[in-house]
Amino acid sequence: MRSLMVTSIGVTCAAALTLPLAAPALSAPVPHASSARPPSAAPQSPGAGPPAAPATPAAPAGSATPAGSAPTGSTPTDSRTATGAPADSGEPDDRSAGVAGSTQSLPLERLAASSDRSAAPVPGRGLDRRATRPFSLVGVVWDDAEAELHGTVQVRTRAAGGERWSDWQDVETHNDEHAADLGSDERASGAVRGSTAPLWVGASDGVEVRVHPEAADEEGRSISVRLPEGLRIELVDPGPDPATESAPAGQAGAVPGGRTSATPASLPVRPGPPPAGTAAVVPEALTAASAAASAVNAEFAPLGASLIPAMTQAETAEAAAEAAEEAVGAKPYIGPRPGIITRKGWGADEKLRERNFAYTKTVKAAFVHHSATGNNYTCKQAPSVLRSIYRYHVKSSGWRDFGYNFAVDKCGNIYEGRAGGVSRAVLGAHTLGFNTNTMGIAVLGSYSSTNPPAAAVTAVAKLTAWKLGLFGRNPKGKVTLVSGGSNKYAKGKKVKMNVISGHRDGFATECPGARLYKKLGTARTSSAHLQGR
Repeated sequence: MRSLMVTSIGVTCAAALTLPLAAPALSAPVPHASSARPPSAAPQSPGAGPPAAPATPAAPAGSATPAGSAPTGSTPTDSRTATGAPADSGEPDDRSAGVAGSTQSLPLERLAASSDRSAAPVPGRGLDRRATRPFSLVGVVWDDAEAELHGTVQVRTRAAGGERWSDWQDVETHNDEHAADLGSDERASGAVRGSTAPLWVGASDGVEVRVHPEAADEEGRSISVRLPEGLRIELVDPGPDPATESAPAGQAGAVPGGRTSATPASLPVRPGPPPAGTAAVVPEALTAASAAASAVNAEFAPLGASLIPAMTQAETAEAAAEAAEEAVGAKPYIGPRPGIITRKGWGADEKLRERNFAYTKTVKAAFVHHSATGNNYTCKQAPSVLRSIYRYHVKSSGWRDFGYNFAVDKCGNIYEGRAGGVSRAVLGAHTLGFNTNTMGIAVLGSYSSTNPPAAAVTAVAKLTAWKLGLFGRNPKGKVTLVSGGSNKYAKGKKVKMNVISGHRDGFATECPGARLYKKLGTARTSSAHLQGR
């Protein structure tokens, strides 16, 4: 089904708002080979209520120590000046006034012969050790989104302010399965590029990269292949965390001081627009874009809120029954609404994304992913990781917004992902071939050989019990989806899947990692139990 493109609100409020700030212009594009998508018309924004007391994890951006950052036994040479600052090498980036964070985009060079015996003998591309401006996340992109990178990508980084370099770290090269569907407006925008998965490395100011082509024939013998054109390393600085108070890990709905800010049960919990006639004052700090991203959650939290507070199951069920006439007198199978940290709460820069929101008709299933960004982050750093992935998805990969509908960190905190409203059927770019009528949940980390924390699995169960319940879905049930085209199912093929599926169920991929995939049965059972089934 072709996605439905609508403005950032999609409804006309009886009381119009007067915004204190004009709609901001989009930030300057990254100087990639592909041009940036032209901005859409600025939306109007309905309001909701007074600002909420902010409560979300907060910490200095990128304060992690890169994995394997023990000394390598030698002091590397690099391009530091006498003052210890990186020399100006003319590296392009997208720093601009009013935009949080930045991206350095460096073209990869032909690799010289290496004395490192672990390096592949086939010529590749990369960068020798060099100093850079600060960054916390890396990824490699190339010009043609349809071209595959057959080979290995490895990086090592220097911890910011020091001389210690990490060990070589592998970057997941197969990332095309996390993308907008073929033929969709987002995929056909002209801005999309090929890209690896992003890797979180923590606060760093130096990088070394090597990309080696590697492929095998039908008999498993190594053969020479060409690397995609326009290979670049993207070094992402997430910018500072928003100035907000902290909530206990895994309790995003809590408010400091032991108070709660539960939404009245009379407010409808429904997959639709906020009630017409709702007027409010826009907080002065909000721009038009950030007000629009917040207003689509107006039935749950005040405009500009950093979190959507949790509700009890009784409150959630009562509100769901009031929202759907057909549910009156019947028991709705819906789990209690979990606390959800909003885009405002994790510091999303709304000037980066495309202005309009995209929706599908319903939510039939949830696909669980891992972000493949590594496990070397703390829960206080999760907002920085999200801002980095968001910037990488939009500025580096050319997507319209953050790819996943929701994210979950290792402490069980739940985050709003792609903008458009947490209760609505927002079209994502998470499962190639199956983005329509589904939602994507990314568990931050890599879970191929590491067990996911129990708190993260529990958070997936809580989120799906509520969100799938809004659309009448049984977490332990099956559903038939129509493929939009993937390497596993041809376009148009009807596929029967679990209502809670792993990414690999729709695409031949390792995602969400073998260890997380094994926990999906537990998540289904817990989710159904929370719904009262």
